[in-house]
Amino acid sequence: MSPVRRGLGRPIHNRIGVLRVERGMTRAELAEAVEVNPQTIGALERGDHYPSLDLALRICDVFGLPVEAVFSRTPFKPLSTQVYG
Repeated sequence: MSPVRRGLGRPIHNRIGVLRVERGMTRAELAEAVEVNPQTIGALERGDHYPSLDLALRICDVFGLPVEAVFSRTPFKPLSTQVYG
């Protein structure tokens, strides 16, 4: 399965890298859990590619979070800002 290419003017931001590190996972471990190669996880984290809906949902399942906690059309604020203002 190949990742979906970037859309122009409607970016999809994500917290995949932050969530992965928070849980002590390597890119290879996350890739294995969602059945893609580690390079795909790297491309997603960098924003070089966007996930298919199926892949986005598999990633959210691994983290146990809803889609809007992992993906957004607007940039995420740092978690410390969201928690502490």
